[in-house]
Parts: sequence; C-alpha cells; structure tokens
Amino acid sequence: MTVFDPLRDQLLEAAAEFAGGPGDLDGILAGMVTDVDRALREPLEIFPVCHHSPASALAMARRLREKRPHVIYLELCEDLRPLLDELRNCRLPVAVQAFASDVDGFPPDWSPLSVVAPITEASAEYQAIAYALDTPGVELVCVDRSTDHVFQWSPRGSSAADADADADAEEDAEGKDLHGDAVGVEIGDLRPRFSQLEAYLLHHGKVRHWSEWWDQYVEQPLASADADYETYRQVMVLIGSLFRRLAPGDPSRVTVDEDRERFMWTRMRQHLAASGADASQALYVCGAFHAASYVPEFGLAGSDWEISPRTGTRWLYGLIPSSHSAIEAQFGLASGSVSIAAATWAKAVTRTGVKPFQLQGQAGTRKRAVVKATVAPPVAVAEPVTDKLTKFLASPPRLDGIDEAELLGWSVEIVRLARRHGYLSSTADAIAVFETSILLAGMRNRARPTPYDFADAAVTCIEKDTVPGRRDIRRLCEIMLGGDRIGQVGYNALPPLARDVYDRLQPLGVNVEARTIQRALLDLKAQPELGPCSDLLWVLRRLMPPDVVRPIMGERTLGRKSIQESWDLAIGRSQRYLIELGYEGVTVEQVLEQRLRREVWTPTATAAAALAAVEDSLLYLRSRRFTDELGARAVELLAAERTVDEAPEVLQRIRRLLAYYRSGERGGLPAWCEDFVRTGYAHYCTLLPTAFVEDESGVRQVAAMLGFLFGMENLALSLGCDRAQLEIAVQQSHPESPAKVALLWAAHHQLGLLPIARLRERVDELLGNPMVLPAMPQYISGFLQALVPVPSLTSFVVEILSKAFAQLPDPVLLPWLPQLITTLKDQAPELVPVLVREAGRTFPGTLAALDTWTPPWSPAEAAPTTSATGPRAGGPMAELLVGHPDATDAVAALLGVTGSWSALGTDGTDDIGSPVADLIGRHPDTAEAVADLLSV
Repeated sequence: MTVFDPLRDQLLEAAAEFAGGPGDLDGILAGMVTDVDRALREPLEIFPVCHHSPASALAMARRLREKRPHVIYLELCEDLRPLLDELRNCRLPVAVQAFASDVDGFPPDWSPLSVVAPITEASAEYQAIAYALDTPGVELVCVDRSTDHVFQWSPRGSSAADADADADAEEDAEGKDLHGDAVGVEIGDLRPRFSQLEAYLLHHGKVRHWSEWWDQYVEQPLASADADYETYRQVMVLIGSLFRRLAPGDPSRVTVDEDRERFMWTRMRQHLAASGADASQALYVCGAFHAASYVPEFGLAGSDWEISPRTGTRWLYGLIPSSHSAIEAQFGLASGSVSIAAATWAKAVTRTGVKPFQLQGQAGTRKRAVVKATVAPPVAVAEPVTDKLTKFLASPPRLDGIDEAELLGWSVEIVRLARRHGYLSSTADAIAVFETSILLAGMRNRARPTPYDFADAAVTCIEKDTVPGRRDIRRLCEIMLGGDRIGQVGYNALPPLARDVYDRLQPLGVNVEARTIQRALLDLKAQPELGPCSDLLWVLRRLMPPDVVRPIMGERTLGRKSIQESWDLAIGRSQRYLIELGYEGVTVEQVLEQRLRREVWTPTATAAAALAAVEDSLLYLRSRRFTDELGARAVELLAAERTVDEAPEVLQRIRRLLAYYRSGERGGLPAWCEDFVRTGYAHYCTLLPTAFVEDESGVRQVAAMLGFLFGMENLALSLGCDRAQLEIAVQQSHPESPAKVALLWAAHHQLGLLPIARLRERVDELLGNPMVLPAMPQYISGFLQALVPVPSLTSFVVEILSKAFAQLPDPVLLPWLPQLITTLKDQAPELVPVLVREAGRTFPGTLAALDTWTPPWSPAEAAPTTSATGPRAGGPMAELLVGHPDATDAVAALLGVTGSWSALGTDGTDDIGSPVADLIGRHPDTAEAVADLLSV
C-alpha cells in the first residue's frame, strides 16, 4: 500500500471509462504513478530538472538552502568536471567543451570531435554548481558518461554531428554559430519524442511551438508560490515518465538513454562506497526523463554495470563563449525562448524573494549580496512521502491578473525600437499592441498575456507586410525582452595560446576582448616595434576564418612586405576559434607548423600542396630548417606522382619560389630547389609522351609540363640533366587532338625543329582546308596554351587569331567565341595582358590608319628575282635596312666595309653591285634568320 494508490485507482477508472475497457492506456497511466512513487522513495534524493528552466532554477535554489547537501551528483560528462572551477572567470552563458582532432578508435571521417554543454545563469545546474563550488565541505561530482562514450555509443554509420540526439540544426547568424558543429549535451532533455504527441499538445494548447507550451502549462504553474518543492518533484517526474512511456521505439535511442542511466547510477554507488558519504546528505540532479528510469541498475540497491573503457583518443578541454541563440539552435528551441526564460528568472527572483546562488567574482551576473552557505548536519530520519499530485492535477491553475504596467511598458518600448529601425509606428500602434496582446491571451485561454502573445501582437500591428530594416519586429521583441546575451571566457580561463595572443597584441592599443570590430593601424616604418604584431596578425589570418582577422590595407607575399597596414579585428566575438586553436598548441606558430606538417604528410598530399606549405612557411614562420623539410617532402611527392593534374599549380608555385630565392640576399637556391628542378625535369620528360595522348590529361596540364621543361631548362642542364631526354620525349609524342597537336608544333619550334615560316605554312594550310575548319578553334586554343612554354610565339598567336577572325565562317567562329573567352578567363588569365599588348603593337593606333594598314604577315608584292650573284636585296629586308641604317653602318664598320646607301633604293630595287647588296648576298642565312625572328 502506497500513498499514490488512490491516484492510481482514479487514473485507472478514468482510463477504463475513456477507452471503453482494459487496454494500453491504463498500463501507461498506472506506470506513470509507479515511476513517481519509485523515484520519491529512493534514499538518494533525486532532483528532476528541465534544462534552462526558471522553475527548476527556483526550486533548486530553495532546496539547496533548505537541505544543504554535502554531495551533489550532476548529470554532466564526468571528464568535464575540472572545467567547472573556471566558470567564475567567465561571463555567462558559456559552454564547457571537449575537443579531439586526432581520433583513435573512431571512424576517421568523424574528426574533429567536439562536445559542448552550455550553462546559463537561469538554470538549475548553475545553481548547483555555484552552491557546491562556494560552499566549504561540499563535493560536486559529474556522473554522466564521458565525452568519449558519447561517440562510442553512437552508431558507426552516422556522422560525428549525429552522435547524440541533442545535436540539432546548423546555425547561420552572428551569435548562433558559437557552438559550430559540436555535439550538444544538456542537463534535462524534457521534450516529447513522439511527434504526434507534441503536435497534439501544441494544437490543443493553442500555441505555435513547444517552448511556448512548456512556459504556459508547466513553467508558470510550477514557478508560482503555491507549488512547493514536493509538488515540483512529483510533477516533473510525472511528465518525464509520460514522455518516456510514449517515446517511439527507436532501439538505438532507447539503448543510449538506458545506458546513460546505468552509467550514472553505477558511478554514484562507486563514489558513495569510496568516499563513505551519507546518501541522505546527497542530491542527484538529472533530467526528469532520467528520473523516471526503470532499468535494473536504478537506485542504490541496484546492481553495478560494467563500464566500457575509453578509446585511445586524446581529449582536450576548455570553455568557449555561448549565447542564447546558440543554445536555441543547438537544442531545437524556439527563437527567443532562452532570452525569455532569463527575463522570467530575473522577475521570479524579485517576486518570490528567493536568494539564488552565484559564484563569487562571476563576471556579468547580477550583483547580489553574498550569503555564506554551510552544510547541514546529517539527518537521521528521511522525510515521509506525501501525495501532492492529486491536489495539483485536480485544482485549476492559479489565475494571475494582468500586469498592465508591465504590458504597457512593453508596448511603448517596442514602438520606440520599431521607429529607430525604420518602421512608421506611432502611439496608436502601442495602443493596438496592448489591446491585441490581451485579445490573443483570451483566445488562448490565458489569464494574462505572455511574452509570446505580446510578440505575436507586435508583429500583427507594426510589421504588417514589410521590413524596412535589417531586423524584423519579432527580433526586436527578443532584444527588448532580454536580447541574445552572449557570454565571454575570461582571460584567466583561456588556454595558454589565447593568453599569449592577447599579450602579444597589447602594443596595438586596441581592446581585443571587445565584441565590436576593432580597427588597428600599423605604421611599420615609423614604429618598427609593431613588426611582431603584424607577423602575429598574418599568422592568425592564415589559421582563423577570414572575418575574424581581416586586412584592410597591406599584403604579405614572397619578397614583399607592407610598410603600413590596417586591420579589422573581431577576436573578442570569435573567441571560440581562438580557444580551439589553443587545443592544438601553445603558440600560433606551433599550431601552424603542425598543420603544415600534417598537410604534407597525409596520404592524399600532392607536390602542389607541399609547395604551398613551403610558401606559407617562408611567409609566416621563417624557419629555414622547417622550410627545407617541407621542400624535401615536395620532391618526394613529385617523384611519386603518376598524373599531371596539378602541373599548372606546380609550375606557378616553383617559378615564384625560384624568383624569391634568386632575388636579394637569400644565399642562393637551397638544395631542395635544385633537387625539385632535377626531379621535375626527368619526371615530366618521362610522362610527356603519355600525357600528349591520354584524354585524362588536359591541354593546360600538358602546356604546364612543357612550361616547366622549357622554363627550367637552363637550370636543369646546369644541374646535370640531359637535354637529349627532352628531345626524345618530344619526338616520341604523337597526339591526335588538335589542341595538343598545336602544342607539339610549338614544342618543335622551341627546340629548333620547326622554323616560324614552316609553322606559318602549316597554319595557312589548315585555314585553307574546308574539312579542317570546324576543328580550327581547337588548334587556336592549343596555340594559346602554348604561350606558357613558348612565350616568343605571342606575335604569331596574334597573327593566328587575326586570320581566324578574318577567314573562319560564322557558323564556326560565333559558337567558338564564348568558349575562347571562358578558356582565357579560367585557364590563362595571365596571358590576356600579353596578347593585348602584342596586339597593340601590331595593329594601328587610329581608325584612319586602319584603312591603309597592311598586316605584317601579308605576302609582299611581287619583286625582281634574285640575280645569280645574290638574293634580292629589295622588299621588306631592304626597307628594314634603310629604315635602321645606324645598326648596319656599325656592323659594316666592324667588318671593314664602306659604301653608300644611295645605291639601295627604297622602292624594292637596288644596285646589285652596291656594298650593302653585296653584304646581304654573301650572308643570306643571317638575313633570313633576322627576317624570321622579326616575322618579316
């Protein structure tokens, strides 16, 4: 016989009448009463809570001052306990975090692993923590599964973000992304896990979301003065039992819930046995869902459960800033609900006169008189259990009258905020909001308007159909009722790396802890002592998201430094990123070195990535030893590559690095650079014939290979490479695609195997062949890419483009033009200025000159044939010599030749016996070579 038998009988009678006979309903109702009776009869007092609930916080503050327990068992990951001592150095809300970047025993794609547990002032867990930490002789023990077990118990097919059911949607606004993609754990997850039940409650409660239902039907009744502690306990356990028994049968979720309960009870029994503490002087703070547990290990009389060992993953711990909006997004709460809870808590403390606990020295909390707490002596007899549920469930809720002054103040304030944000609101709107709030509350069976009713009324009366500013009316209501309070981790609670960054940035004279964006100005010429600050900012820029440390003026590239810099710093409101850097090392330089080393030693690392790491090392670390280590790794990766996909990036980076080492007093090329050139020359010569014929290798990749071979040829030959290897590789290449054929012709020309005249003839043959015209754009694309390895063909490429625009038919030319533009933009943007400059030198500068302009590649008019004594001295060659006589006179003087220019006419004829004509006739090869070089 128990005190709850009458209540159980009433519920069974109601179930039989409602269901028309025995069924599942009577078992559920009877089981709920049994769960309440079982929880209240447990010798170890169970305190059921709901996370971030003002009613739970009020009940906790009352019970702690009444009982003065010696031990508090808290439903929080056991390995997070040491972090709670640092809460006094922070401004709430903050979140305790466990972080692991290198996983051992978990799937590699889960890395990095992160768990956060947010703590707010208006929460029962904070009251328990503050009491335990500031009361001598009280021990605080976290008994929930470790962060390692959070992921151990998650299904292997899920991702790290799905490892716990408490994880929720991604955040997208400032303040909402403070938790990142971490898994959230909370004390007191009390929400229906049966979607149909939640929808039913919302519909009949005439509310829009769960937070509003909880506030109206649970928070307000339990926070009233009539709800004593025993009533609070029994109601919370009853609700937890209801949601537990109506939860869907998800085996994985049920297993995790039950394992957590087995874990916690096993840890509490172990602690009581080891410490000898009296269970009657202990308090077990857990979610109401877990208070209604029915696992065999429940209670002090239950059996112990074997806890699995942790994996080899090395966890790092710290505190990160949190916010009301981050908590709402993490746990699927309605927007503004945590802010409303904070305002409700502050109001309830004033109304009830309850003295809450607060950590001494806590930053950002309300300053209250510090009450010295003491522990109570052991109690010999336990308090008897009485039935409070029957009276609570049978009596109607207490109807509080409308607080007209409060509602009127809200209405006036929201109108003022709306006007500041661009809304055309007036006093009439304030009256409308006031009356509409009362109307909505009456329609929803409420005696007084709640903040949710007020927000709906404000949206209806003020916002209408437009939002003139950045914030809508609902967001303004959240700001007015409490705002999105954002916490901050104090200096003493920061990891060593973060404190080091703050100390090193002090010479800038800016407040890096401020939540506003700080502007830092550095005149490095006038104040060279700010150079270390500049170096640190560039390293932070490399390691953190771009909006945290953003340069406004100044740059840092190889061989170039700014003398003046301007920065926008948002470190204060992005503490989380800086704190997580502290999990990786003691200084930011150490973290960057570790990341670069990890990037180049991963199985998927490439030579291009290694060269990028070398460049970052030169820019930020200035360690010759470490740079040489990365360079040697780049040589290894290049030799091991079997594809040429990243050849363009390799060419670009190695050219930049060689130019850097060759400029200034760098001490010459390091050994790894020479090895890289030697290895790359042999490597690309080997892969060149295959790359020319493979479809997987694009034209840009082959052009980059040729650019490496031709651009590094002199250095490679000086280092012992054999040019015959390149010639053989080119001779063995037999491409079929038109673009690669054009590339091969350019390579032949660079090697001296194909003169420019013969190359021009081949192109003219292609333009004159109607069967080849549709493929002509591909040939031209190949010649465009050929400018990378053979830049001397620039004028020839301009000539080809001009002929193509003039001779290609419109059905071929017009579809090709967009492709030409996109190709130049995506694959060769650096070649466009070269082509434009060459075209500017080739084409006339005025429109009038265009009518009489003759392209330099056009065939010259017919001229007299060359006599037997020598070639024709007239024509373009004669014009060249007559137009530039000084160079020819100097050469003639060196050779001891004298003569007059009068014998050589400018009309294409000349006296064949003149000294100049004789000079040309005796050295025809030289004249032709000069003409070919000048494209004459």
